Amino acid sequence: MNLFLEILSYPFMIRALVVGILVSLCAALLGVNLVLRRYAMIGDGLSHVGFGALAISAALNTAPLLITIPVVIIAAFFILRLTQNSKVKGDWLIAIISTGSLAIGVMIISLTSGMNTDLNNYLFGSILSINKSDMLISIIISMLVLILFVMFYNRIFSITFDENFSRATGTNTNIFNMLIAILTAITIVLGMRLMGSMLISSLILFPSLISMRVFKSFKSVTISSAIVSVICFVLGLFVSYIFETPTGASIVVINIITLIIFSIISKIRCHN
Repeated sequence: MNLFLEILSYPFMIRALVVGILVSLCAALLGVNLVLRRYAMIGDGLSHVGFGALAISAALNTAPLLITIPVVIIAAFFILRLTQNSKVKGDWLIAIISTGSLAIGVMIISLTSGMNTDLNNYLFGSILSINKSDMLISIIISMLVLILFVMFYNRIFSITFDENFSRATGTNTNIFNMLIAILTAITIVLGMRLMGSMLISSLILFPSLISMRVFKSFKSVTISSAIVSVICFVLGLFVSYIFETPTGASIVVINIITLIIFSIISKIRCHN
């Protein structure tokens, strides 16, 4: 309890908790859909696109979010649209976009100001980089993401398991695919400050994989993913504070440990 009160005595830790919990919720909810549709690595690809966009905004000396969010949204929609074509394989498409964007970002940085602290925070994450304006923007956008997900939960469930059937019943799947792409892109951009572009995809990937070890229905996996994501984030943040380790890496390690525990529980249940 004393440790908890000590952590809450620092404003930057409170900001990190608020932003991290909201981003973790958004990432976990969207992650279930992406993992089940085999788009799990889209988070990794889009985070690298985000880093490239941040490098461009730094070179142009403009507000990071004004360029980063639109660019990442376009990239997300582009990936989802092309991977629907049977002739295009999603894995190599994401790999090309991911490595290409990262390379462009590094080149732009090297030709302009060099790897400054702010861009370094976006690459590897830093709880110290979250200011009040970042927190307010994150709260507003995260709440919008959560509200839209809840509002269209049934439609998202439908296209997750059978997009062709949803299309046949009159659902405009293109609109909802675009919605998922936009929400995913926004969540990744918001989480890059905390986790860094190198690790943000873990918030999308791990909670779903962990929950699927034990739960089977879409609803139970979604609820479990949200709970697991928040708990792992909070524990990771505490571990980072106690041992003075990088925040993003600490959260990923906690997720890995949780995945191992849930896998053991799943095997025990199968044997029984």
